[in-house]
Amino acid sequence: VQLQASGGGLVQAGGSLSLSCAASGGTISRYGMGWFRQAPGKERESVAAISRSGGTTYYADFVKDRATISRENAKNMGYLRIMSLKPEDTAVFYCAADLFGGGSSNQYDYEYWGQGTQVTVSS
Repeated sequence: VQLQASGGGLVQAGGSLSLSCAASGGTISRYGMGWFRQAPGKERESVAAISRSGGTTYYADFVKDRATISRENAKNMGYLRIMSLKPEDTAVFYCAADLFGGGSSNQYDYEYWGQGTQVTVSS
């Protein structure tokens, strides 16, 4: 499966963004999906994840109560909405797919990755 993340951009602190992940070449309903981010000079970290059915979700502590992960299997799409953005949220955001399907927070569980979309939050 191929993944393409989109929806990043420049936003002021306190604003919100909705990221999308479009899947092709496969049926996304087979996969758990995750969103990760990597800031300059930092390691990639998990932001949120969702199981293949959508019934189980995970959020990193730094986005809890600010983010919503969702998916539309019929459209082969995944989404991440983040509100109350902070300058420290500035990073490249990646979507990924996990054949195991559970929606893991561990990046090493993911076999397929999108190319990333830049999110820049200005203060």
